[in-house]
Amino acid sequence: MSGKIRFAPSPTGYLHEGHLLSALYVWAAAKKWNLKIHLRIEDHDQSRARPAYIAGIREDLAWLGFKYDSESIQSARGQVYEAALQKLKEKSLVYPCYCSRKQLLAENPQSETGEIVYQGKCFYKTREERRETREIINSAPHNLRFIVPDKFINWHDLRLGDFHENPKLQCGDFPIRDRDNQWTYQFAVCVDDIDEQITHIIRGEDIRNSTARQIALMEALGRTERPIYLHHPLIVDANNKKLSKRELAHSLRQDKEAGITPEMLFGRVCHKAHLTESDAPIALVDAISIIMETL
Repeated sequence: MSGKIRFAPSPTGYLHEGHLLSALYVWAAAKKWNLKIHLRIEDHDQSRARPAYIAGIREDLAWLGFKYDSESIQSARGQVYEAALQKLKEKSLVYPCYCSRKQLLAENPQSETGEIVYQGKCFYKTREERRETREIINSAPHNLRFIVPDKFINWHDLRLGDFHENPKLQCGDFPIRDRDNQWTYQFAVCVDDIDEQITHIIRGEDIRNSTARQIALMEALGRTERPIYLHHPLIVDANNKKLSKRELAHSLRQDKEAGITPEMLFGRVCHKAHLTESDAPIALVDAISIIMETL
């Protein structure tokens, strides 16, 4: 097997243990399946991304011993995203949405996971009210939504098995560019995975619910061969919540400054992920080998 896999952190904080576990899975999959590794800096959220965090990602990966074959940063890929948006416009698969956050919460149901399921209010407005999609000239703040096909999508996860999901019921038509003209995660990641020829997607279970909608979007953009998916388990805190930069998760950089070695971190993370019986220090090559046996 050959192809390309990506490690795609967002520079909205420093790397933490959750990132380290994901990196171990990515590098283990790359070794097992002979894949090239691509580092993607997902800084689509310019309101939270910081240069220091971007530099920190590269520095921390080098300190930990992770080597990769190529790199990209989303903020430098505006023309690629514009070209992809144009494809969707030509197929009449996007429309402007003027609903406020308050309206979205009040007028739409929520899924079992608490996600808003957009009911298409702005899509059903008359053409005079919402104008032609190709000529959005209204200055009022709005986002652009992708028209999600109303159908079930079958897809397979190498670890979790088969899924049969309809993104129309999971989230409805979802934004691809927000009210601040920033590309959304769902859009940017799909465009990147196509343009960068990513064949394998290894990521945490918290993103699993995004898979069917991303498959739908990638197919609308012309991708015919789907990536291979594997969603790995998460490291959670004492309250059984996943580690998050929004919640100020303890960073690997803080550990480094405290004298913790990479080997100590690999052992600790593998133990927290229930991959080893103790948190004894282990080498990177051994941590990768342990995870390879689970793939």
